[in-house]
Amino acid sequence: CIGMLGRTGLSSNWLGFPGSRRLAAQTAARLGWFLFWIGVPLSIVSFVHRADLSGPIFWAPVVAWLAMLMGLACSQFWLRSHRQHWQRPRQGSFTLASMLGNTGYMGLPVVLLLPQLGTDYFGWALLYDALGTLFGSYGLGVVIAAEFGGTPSVPKPGRWRQRLLEVVRNPTLLGFGVGVVLRPVSWPPLLDNTLYGLAWGIIMLSLVLMGMRLQQLSSWQNLRPAAIAVSIKMLLIPVVVGIVLSLVGLSGPTRLVLVLQAGMPCAFANLVLAEAYDLDRGLTVTCVGLSSVLLLLTLPIWLWSFQGS
Repeated sequence: CIGMLGRTGLSSNWLGFPGSRRLAAQTAARLGWFLFWIGVPLSIVSFVHRADLSGPIFWAPVVAWLAMLMGLACSQFWLRSHRQHWQRPRQGSFTLASMLGNTGYMGLPVVLLLPQLGTDYFGWALLYDALGTLFGSYGLGVVIAAEFGGTPSVPKPGRWRQRLLEVVRNPTLLGFGVGVVLRPVSWPPLLDNTLYGLAWGIIMLSLVLMGMRLQQLSSWQNLRPAAIAVSIKMLLIPVVVGIVLSLVGLSGPTRLVLVLQAGMPCAFANLVLAEAYDLDRGLTVTCVGLSSVLLLLTLPIWLWSFQGS
């Protein structure tokens, strides 16, 4: 199902008629705007209302931050022998690709669509994204991008206020807050079922959008450094996370959802940071594309390795 929806997005240039690529880009932009501001927050309200937020769910953001810090440490260890050969914007893109994953548009649909997980464990995936990756991208990620990239035009105090406002006003986080507040409220069955059906439709559209975005990636250079960053992000980190969670006593679906989120492809937020802070755009694009394709290979591995008790 995931593959079919992705291919639907990848075939969004359809018949190749003149202007089709521009039309596809405009469609993706409008669909992205709708999902970001309306669709995804609405679906999160519905799923949170039904999600199980009991148990040691606080592990989700803790694991998210540990995974990001692990990616940061591994990238800096590898860069020790390459700093003199790489310019700082390239180092910044490599670092971000090694630590930030697409736990929102990719991770949440994957968790919901897997029969082993579904809505019962959606809360874990959502907390991983909302309190982990989101703050990591526009908090720690901004610090790293500013350190390695060019100087943005916005003065430093203004930059920090702007990024903080972006995090606070993020519709995903707001949708999560509204969902938590409304959890004690009993909804009429018609409203509950309607919102639940719409929420699943939004999840499908998110996967289609991912395919459309991948279709627009045109740079596949820098494969060697991209392969190293992606290996850290999608192979090393999930394996370590899975082993550590097993050692501390977490197993079954709980462990699986955290491993899956830790092994998601490189975040599309990296593209935003690369543009805003003048990092290596070519390397960033290659990492996003390569990691998105690699997910088709790694997903069965994690399902086989970590779904057992």
